[in-house]
Amino acid sequence: MTSFDLSLYLVTDRELSKGRSLSYIVEEAVKGGVTMVQLREKDCTTREFYELGMRMKALLSPLSIPLIINDRLDIALAVDADGLHIGQSDMPWQVARRILGKDKILGLSVETMQQAEEANRMDVDYIGISPVFATLTKTDTLQLFGLNGLKEATSLSRHPAVAIGGINLQNAAQVVNSGADGIAVVSAIASVDNPRQAARELKLTIKKEVPNEME
Repeated sequence: MTSFDLSLYLVTDRELSKGRSLSYIVEEAVKGGVTMVQLREKDCTTREFYELGMRMKALLSPLSIPLIINDRLDIALAVDADGLHIGQSDMPWQVARRILGKDKILGLSVETMQQAEEANRMDVDYIGISPVFATLTKTDTLQLFGLNGLKEATSLSRHPAVAIGGINLQNAAQVVNSGADGIAVVSAIASVDNPRQAARELKLTIKKEVPNEME
């Protein structure tokens, strides 16, 4: 399987990118130290999603940075992305794994302690613990994990875990100290004036705490 590093995981959101192109945000973020990119598009046509995916793949492949597609298995296959990230109401993980194959990365969002425990019996490669803190980009979840919940979830999970939800420069180190293998961010990179600098500062904040590479 493709090796991956969850330490600084960018989730895209064009609405939060201050009118700048996705290619610009991702390219700058990668120069600042982003280790994985998830293309997340809830409001665009299949054709547009495909074209965005192809652009991201062309940008990231030469840098050996995995491109993960959110939710859309068809897009992940069409652009030959490195993996797929699914939520609790998306494609069943068994189906996603069968169609993706063993060599692709499969991530799963967990929103409760029970879901984190259930994921131990699933053939996924990492879990996304969501949300840790309150966030405007994720308003349909059941509860906040907080740092204590994050610590409990990571301790019971057999999978590498990336934390998402309201994570920024002020709390990133605490999140990693609570057991997360990495942080996933949206606005902390996409919405700032200098995405490259933001990524660099986040990376410097967390890198002492994070394993170099997750297999």
